[in-house]
Amino acid sequence: MATKILSAALLGLDAEIVSVEADAGGGDFGKISIVGLPDTSVSEARERVRSALRNCGHPYPQRKITVNLAPASLKKHGSAYDLPIAVAILALKNNFTFDFTKAILAGELSLNGDVKAIKGALSLAAKVARLGLKNLYLPAENAVEAKLIKNINVYPVQTLSGLVSHFLKKKLISAAPETNINIRSTDCAFDLSDIKGQAQAKRALEIAAAGAHNLILCGPPGAGKTLLARTMPSLLPKLSLPEILEITKIYSAAGKLASGQGLINQRPFRAPHHSATTNALIGGGALPRPGEISLAHRGVLFLDELTEFSGAVLENLRQPLETGQIIIDRSAHSLKFPARFLLLGAMNPCACGYLGDAKQKCLCTPAKILNYHRRLSGPWLDRIDMRITVARLAWSQLNNETPPETSAQVRVRVEMARVKQNQRFAGTNYLTNADLPGHDLKKYCPLSAAAENLLAAAADRLGLSARACHRVIKLARTIADLAGLNEIQADQLAEAIQYHPRLE
Repeated sequence: MATKILSAALLGLDAEIVSVEADAGGGDFGKISIVGLPDTSVSEARERVRSALRNCGHPYPQRKITVNLAPASLKKHGSAYDLPIAVAILALKNNFTFDFTKAILAGELSLNGDVKAIKGALSLAAKVARLGLKNLYLPAENAVEAKLIKNINVYPVQTLSGLVSHFLKKKLISAAPETNINIRSTDCAFDLSDIKGQAQAKRALEIAAAGAHNLILCGPPGAGKTLLARTMPSLLPKLSLPEILEITKIYSAAGKLASGQGLINQRPFRAPHHSATTNALIGGGALPRPGEISLAHRGVLFLDELTEFSGAVLENLRQPLETGQIIIDRSAHSLKFPARFLLLGAMNPCACGYLGDAKQKCLCTPAKILNYHRRLSGPWLDRIDMRITVARLAWSQLNNETPPETSAQVRVRVEMARVKQNQRFAGTNYLTNADLPGHDLKKYCPLSAAAENLLAAAADRLGLSARACHRVIKLARTIADLAGLNEIQADQLAEAIQYHPRLE
């Protein structure tokens, strides 16, 4: 008689139920045959399961074993099916009284029967909760992560033998306790107080942090662009619980959680090298995985040496910058990954780096400067909220003894602005001003009459597109929040306009 165990397949950030069925019969005694569209890693489960059963002292059936992974139309990959396959085989000869229709099993087996960690445990736990199955048996290393989902029982499995004893009711496995969530501000080795001068750049960082706005820092080598960018984590507010769950699910699916790490409780700061490929940056591959833009979700994506990135790679950021997500289409399915990040870019003003510098002469020809600026297209820049020139500081400024404002002082204002946004967007899917779509601007971003007139004049004179106008309004909304104003005045709109990125 065939046995059936429930497991799950990870598809992007979601999970789908997979039935693991085992049957004994036919020739080829002792052979395991796995069907149901398995990939190589699943097919290799035959040897891992066989060795684990033998080394745990469980007699292996002497007849041919056929294992079916249903639905057959879904491609199966990864080693998480090892544990349910082993249990399905053991259930053929053991009189388990356990109700396997109300539990999901997943885990990789070592050859000696130990159960090893898997990817996507949080997604599996969320699926169990949605289906009302209640019970989830996972590797012990994944238990803290899975218990972020409430109202389910997570059983940490150390070994195959221990799980069999549990099902035979000889020695029960205790359910994992609730995971304590300690939300803290992002640790940062860099502080605004480490940077002398650069008042305008620091102001831009404060506004960007308050509303999650995209920002490009442009200036000569050694002006402090990278150091300024690396202080951004110190300005960002603590994560909320929904944000923690979102980010942790992404890192779990990508296999980026450290062993035993339960959650990501700090805002991500991702800084890929400019040689990064499209798949590395936006995600993809034969089995699509989250890229850097998803790993930076609700945090910061820092692109240093921005103009050195491939043009094709940067152009692929246009849709995520606009929609806050990336959709990866494959012939069998379409996967969606969240990508709502704050983009920070640092670049030189020209190829030699000294265009507009007061001390060093630029050696670039006008044509070379034009070609350099064309590495960032107009449509790409249209999706950036702010661009700031970071000038080289004079020695007198660097030697100034006046203590600069600290990141902690600035973060107080940032957090107050975020509180205003949380109150404004209560009951919606928006978290920051940058999340606002164009059709909701009038509702949430009221302009004074003077601000309306100023925006109309600026749009005509600067040739602002509709998208650029929307970004200016959202930026002005954040500046007004920092000032504690409910209505956007002309002063806030004027400041927002001066940050509008343009090709030189």
